[in-house]
Amino acid sequence: MSLPQFEYGDEVRVIRNVRNDGTYPGMDTGSLLIRRGSVGCVYDVGTYLQDQLIYRVHFLDSGRTVGCREEELIPASEPWVPSLFEFRDNVMATRSFAVGGEVVVEQGQVGSVMKVLRDLPDGVHYHVHFGNGRVLQIPEASLGPAAPQAEVSDEH
Repeated sequence: MSLPQFEYGDEVRVIRNVRNDGTYPGMDTGSLLIRRGSVGCVYDVGTYLQDQLIYRVHFLDSGRTVGCREEELIPASEPWVPSLFEFRDNVMATRSFAVGGEVVVEQGQVGSVMKVLRDLPDGVHYHVHFGNGRVLQIPEASLGPAAPQAEVSDEH
């Protein structure tokens, strides 16, 4: 196991929405705990299953302390590029895509986000699996929500 990237007192930003996995008391499993982009302070570093670093992070805005994996965190001082979608979101192609002159994704086809690429010079892109055995890198401007997404309320 490697050394922790963050220490007690470090300000960090969570890069994925954090949902209750059933371990946060008083809220339903699957409920949104912390919205991606939120900044918190590391209170503790521990391990899970002897090989995964887990950071206990307190998010002042929500008043919640949650466990986060290292890959879910970046230093709060790093630039943050918000994205419309995240890992596992279903998205729809707003135009057709071709590879080598052959259309491999039709406009309106639904796919699943496999990875969010925030640090590209021309904006946010996604690796999207469209169910045809292909994963394509698609710019955010060429994707829309797969279905109307309900407004997420912070009140539960």
